Amino acid sequence: MKTIQQQDKEIFDLIKKEEKRQAETIDLIASENYPSRAVREALASIYVVKYSEGRPFKRYYGGMENVDALETLVENRVRKAFGIGEEWAVNVQPYSGSPANYEVYRGLLDIGDTILSLDLSHGGHLTHGSPVSLSGIDFRIAHYTVDRKTQQLDYDEIAKLALQTRPRLIIAGYSAYSRIIDFEAFGKIAKKVGAYLMCDTAHITGLIIGKAHPSPFPQADVVTTTTHKTLRGPRGAMIICREELRDKIFPKVFPGLQGGPHNHTIAAIGVALKEAMTPRFRKYAAQIVKNAKALAKNLQAFDFQIISGGTDNHVMLVDLRNKNIRGKQAQELLESAGIVANRNTIPFDPNTPFNPSGVRFGTPAVTTRGMKAREMKRIASWISGVISNPESAPRIKKEVAEFCKRFPIP
Repeated sequence: MKTIQQQDKEIFDLIKKEEKRQAETIDLIASENYPSRAVREALASIYVVKYSEGRPFKRYYGGMENVDALETLVENRVRKAFGIGEEWAVNVQPYSGSPANYEVYRGLLDIGDTILSLDLSHGGHLTHGSPVSLSGIDFRIAHYTVDRKTQQLDYDEIAKLALQTRPRLIIAGYSAYSRIIDFEAFGKIAKKVGAYLMCDTAHITGLIIGKAHPSPFPQADVVTTTTHKTLRGPRGAMIICREELRDKIFPKVFPGLQGGPHNHTIAAIGVALKEAMTPRFRKYAAQIVKNAKALAKNLQAFDFQIISGGTDNHVMLVDLRNKNIRGKQAQELLESAGIVANRNTIPFDPNTPFNPSGVRFGTPAVTTRGMKAREMKRIASWISGVISNPESAPRIKKEVAEFCKRFPIP
């Protein structure tokens, strides 16, 4: 980074400070991960220059031969990674997951149509119909919830609610749900009420490709996903839909909501997909789940209450009420000890989203750094130590920083 160091010392210094912060802390944010150097090189490539409004081979600019070849290659890698064929249309142009979801809604629905989705406070996503999101403003939203006793999805109850509300679109796929999603059950519910099924697999795409979670294909009508999280790519997104839905959805990407796609991001997505189709990545995906189970089990040994009793994927929610601390305070306290996580609502949370009753932990980033079950045990002990004794935070922060030296960021 010699050039930026010479030309912009202020930005260079901030980059170096962030590198140091990340290197010396444990990242347990479920939506964050470390891409490979190859992904980062693609992200910084000359493709950052090029405008390419339109679809491959149907552009509005010249100089498109390499862009068309790139985008077509990446689309084909998407199909190969998911094990699907040409009956599925792929669009890798969405800038991120939020616009991708909205583009699907506007492609398949009319304003005011009903969407059935998991309530945000139960593990859903902001773009699945929260009243502060355009998805909740432009459409009528019916929310299903997890079962109060098991804290898991009750597919019979979801089916009943679908029959009552008659949605045109049902959403499966979440940001804070720790159990396997039964896409087949959702497919049956959607067919029964004549609804489209959209699966938002942003959090679990890497696990799906790595065979650590069931696939939404062929049950889904459309799949949206970000490309960082467990997939370990750049900050981007993609839409995969049945070929017959292409002409409904893709025009809402361009020209409906977006201009020129970010070709450097598409290049980096392609690199990440190639990496994800390797035996090494499959082992990585399995290790994410092993680490999550180990972290949850060790936290339970310290009397932390894990929502639904455990995890089947990369994420877990912790109910902190028996620890006499709220999520915001826990997040800040943990960060002061070098452990980075995010506060999160829990199902039927009596407190506000700004300072909820829980925190969310995830294992993609620590797994990328090479940590395994033994390290999860140590991390759990640090979490317990700082929550039970806040004065221990400075000592634990030093221990964490020394510990992190053994697990460098790729």
